[in-house]
Amino acid sequence: MNTKTINFSKFSSIRIGPTVDVALIENDTVPQGHLIIGSANNVLVSPTPPPLMILSKEYDFIRLEDDALHVGAATPGGRVVSFCKKNDIAHFEYLSKLPGTLGGMLKMNAGLKEYEIFNHLIAIRTQSGWKKKEEIEYGYRKTSINEVIFEAVFEAEVGYSTERYEMFNQMRSNQPSDPSAGSCFKNPPNDYAGRLIEAVGLKGIQHGGMSFSNVHANFLVNLGGGTYHDAIALIHEARSRVKETFDIDLQCEIVIIDQNL
Repeated sequence: MNTKTINFSKFSSIRIGPTVDVALIENDTVPQGHLIIGSANNVLVSPTPPPLMILSKEYDFIRLEDDALHVGAATPGGRVVSFCKKNDIAHFEYLSKLPGTLGGMLKMNAGLKEYEIFNHLIAIRTQSGWKKKEEIEYGYRKTSINEVIFEAVFEAEVGYSTERYEMFNQMRSNQPSDPSAGSCFKNPPNDYAGRLIEAVGLKGIQHGGMSFSNVHANFLVNLGGGTYHDAIALIHEARSRVKETFDIDLQCEIVIIDQNL
């Protein structure tokens, strides 16, 4: 089994985590007892993670075949957008503002507003074979997928839209530039996590090197030297205050990776 040494304090988007050897998934062989990571854009890795694995570069591909778009699970969203622009394919413009690789986006049904990765999905290929979209349960930022995804096939409709691309740029223009793992909490029904965090007085609050951003309260940002324990302290504080004030249980959108969880 081949491995890759990853320093998560540099590799992860929130710039937190240890340096560990991560198993490589190659030739559809999935190491047992390992947790998969993608490009670590929505994860918070503890100093004591479980055994980890990552897709090798063989799963970074994109091609048009039989009027469908075939994309490897290790393919970055930005590369998908560039391919669709070049080939005049519609409905993937929003991926330019979603950091990460396809596998992670599929696992959590990533998206912006009503634009979600499952909207134009046909099927995925996992450890147990091909699964049609209709065989998968999915909803807002969640799916029933519990296997490693190798690739996916999407509808390929003509009509790349520069207007949609610009609209998505504007939708994400209020995001902080500091290192973060994206939205910290999922929006509860008919409300916004950022509004709730701000309402309980946590916007801009700092613990060690971490803070709920002054730019957007639902972004947990690393101001420099932030640690896993700093981040966890703020997550617990936000959940506690929002529960006490509004009786709402905030659900993490950030994936916390710790061998004790």
